Amino acid sequence: MNNLKTVALLSFMSALVWWLGLVLFGGSQGMIIGLLFAALLNLGAYFFSAKIALSMSRARPVTEQELPRVHGMVRRLAAKADMPVPSIHLIDSPQPNAFATGRNPKHAAVAVTSGILQIMRDDELEGVLAHELSHVRNRDILISSVAAMLAAALTIFGRIAFWFGGGRDRNNPAGLVIALAAMILAPIAGMIIKMAISRAREYQADLSGAEMTGQPLSLARALDKIGSATGRIPMEVNPAVSQLFIADPLKAFGRRGGRGGLFSTHPPIEERIRRLEEMYYHI
Repeated sequence: MNNLKTVALLSFMSALVWWLGLVLFGGSQGMIIGLLFAALLNLGAYFFSAKIALSMSRARPVTEQELPRVHGMVRRLAAKADMPVPSIHLIDSPQPNAFATGRNPKHAAVAVTSGILQIMRDDELEGVLAHELSHVRNRDILISSVAAMLAAALTIFGRIAFWFGGGRDRNNPAGLVIALAAMILAPIAGMIIKMAISRAREYQADLSGAEMTGQPLSLARALDKIGSATGRIPMEVNPAVSQLFIADPLKAFGRRGGRGGLFSTHPPIEERIRRLEEMYYHI
């Protein structure tokens, strides 16, 4: 269902981009130009996603001698998932959290905070790492890049509508109304759909990670610990990469992320735990 929802949301956003392009430009040429511009904006972010995310989160690479526990778990999980072993990075932060990045399994990285290593039992930490590896295996960086490109295209079309009035006939009142609606609603719609895709991918990573370990309750316990701690322990991280983390790292600053709102990058922790418990009782 999570994958079907992702496909449906991407399809709807693509159709919205196509329709706006036709309405605003009266043909496909302007639409293609807008899409190409958006693609160029996100292409660099896609290919350099790992370096950008690791730098913005102040993560440093660590050797197996420094973190043998994490290296061993990641190596076993990667073998089980039949994927290359990603590089391991450490974030010096008391907040328990983790993320994975990389455009494909061959260029992947997993980062954990020092805080998560202190409070997690082995089975719980393994559940978190399986969740992160699932993001890589499920190509979630690619999916989020496509969603970001389409959302950027909608924003671009909204700006074009503002400056050029929409359509070829600027004296047409209907065209002006459509242009105004596009300017205001298109970027909002793109952002809402992008966030909905992000939440769907988190649910899917929970499911895939629990299947990888065979212990959904371990991940549920880990999420419970992370959810209660992220609201109390602040973490300095660039908001641009906050959606990569297993739970919103900015929650302690009063951000409403992770509560199920339309603009939330993460689904509610309680709902994620409920789904994992439901999965356990249906095994």
